Amino acid sequence: MTTIPTIGLIGLGVMGGPMCRNIALKHDGAVIAFDMQAKAFELLEGTKAQKANSIADVAAAADIVFLSLPGGPQVKEVCLGGEGLASGERHPSIIVDLSTTAVDLSRSVATSLEERGIHFADAPVARTREAAQRGELSIMVGASNELYQTIEPFLRYMGSDVTHCGESGCGQVVKLANNALVFENTMALAEMMVVSERAGVRPEVLLDAVSKGSGDSFALRNHGQKSMLPRQFPERSFPPEYVVKDLGYMLELASQVGVAPHVTELAERYYRATADNGWSGRYYPAVIEVIDRNISLK
Repeated sequence: MTTIPTIGLIGLGVMGGPMCRNIALKHDGAVIAFDMQAKAFELLEGTKAQKANSIADVAAAADIVFLSLPGGPQVKEVCLGGEGLASGERHPSIIVDLSTTAVDLSRSVATSLEERGIHFADAPVARTREAAQRGELSIMVGASNELYQTIEPFLRYMGSDVTHCGESGCGQVVKLANNALVFENTMALAEMMVVSERAGVRPEVLLDAVSKGSGDSFALRNHGQKSMLPRQFPERSFPPEYVVKDLGYMLELASQVGVAPHVTELAERYYRATADNGWSGRYYPAVIEVIDRNISLK
């Protein structure tokens, strides 16, 4: 792009809000944002970000639009719905989806948008809310080489690690694999914490010792140390129902490529039990409570 593009962002939630703030602070051009919750705009106070009153307002003003939405149905509706980004006379030239969705849905949306002259990239993000606030997310991109080269500088407003994973949908493939691994690792860590404590080893001793050996992991140093050890599972963090959603996408993908994903199936059952037994809306490492209380799995 020869001129400075106007950037839009739709979805100012736990991750989207900090990402939009970083865009507004770092981008030289105009920034416009939309969220259905008025309170979400409070995080953008003190920045140049303008508040849009509708998706149509974003479509009419922005050249590149980033999406940070709960899942695939919302992405499809915002892009292709009757009042979506592609529905009006004027629409953005590029849409970049930062959400986590099913791979086939992402590729289907990309095809539909290309038919309307809109380029689409899947660029799901990984790491924590704190990383989003610092602009240090890991971003996994599925796009053509040309499109990737265009959007990569803008992704670096939000991410310290940006990886081109391949063509359309490949960003989602890598993100789903990343999420499944960390969810499964967290579940395994929770089980070992419960077993070790009942066998006479204090949880803090276990985590300290394992962190110095080959059992060390991101899940141990973050979810184990910061959440499962103090048994603190705050709201407005990544909840177990989001875990179930993402694992469902991975189970769907595994079935499509002919793999029997038994570990992922077990993890999906554990996190569904977490959501169904009192920890819905709470931080997903609460899975340790399901294990500790011997709650049966469906």
